[in-house]
Amino acid sequence: MSREKILILSGLLLIVIIAISFVSAYERATWLLEVAPVLIALPLLAATCRRFPLTNLLYGLIFAHALVLIVGGTYTYARVPFGFWMQDVLTLERNPYDKIGHFMQGLVPLLLAREILLRGSYVSGPRMAGFLSVCVALAISALYELVEWWVALAIGQDADAFLGTQGDPWDTQSDMFLAMIGALAGLVLLSRLQDSQMRQLGLDRDRR
Repeated sequence: MSREKILILSGLLLIVIIAISFVSAYERATWLLEVAPVLIALPLLAATCRRFPLTNLLYGLIFAHALVLIVGGTYTYARVPFGFWMQDVLTLERNPYDKIGHFMQGLVPLLLAREILLRGSYVSGPRMAGFLSVCVALAISALYELVEWWVALAIGQDADAFLGTQGDPWDTQSDMFLAMIGALAGLVLLSRLQDSQMRQLGLDRDRR
């Protein structure tokens, strides 16, 4: 099966999952807030897949990140069953599922920023690309925390399910810390694979 067909099928599958999630959502307003990044990213990816196709690694991680957000939106983060399992196994005081989302919030933007910087020749080398990509990931994490704050101010007590703090006074700081860990993990563990796929992607485009 060609790469293009796989991407199309993956997009259609994600649309089906989004529809099922919406029907099954615990709170529709919270669902919309949590799944909004997926609803924005999906058409953008479809519009740019020919002009600026991403690596298979990045498409796969974006798909995985979308699933994390959709599951969180379906149950609300504090009620995700897998999070309760993690809570029991790790003997934690709260459902930690939202931390997976924040880890991905650092990992995926890091790789996306790195790919754009290197392929567009906006920086002179991988070290600067890595540094700036970590900065981008942390900036996105901080912006998301600001959005959560603005939403909380706008809708008051009804924002509890969206914020998912579960009474943790350090939730904002730990969210950004997990995003930083995700970004650094992506930089250290996946840079070589991403570089290899970017080279292959360049060769494939040259042959067309």
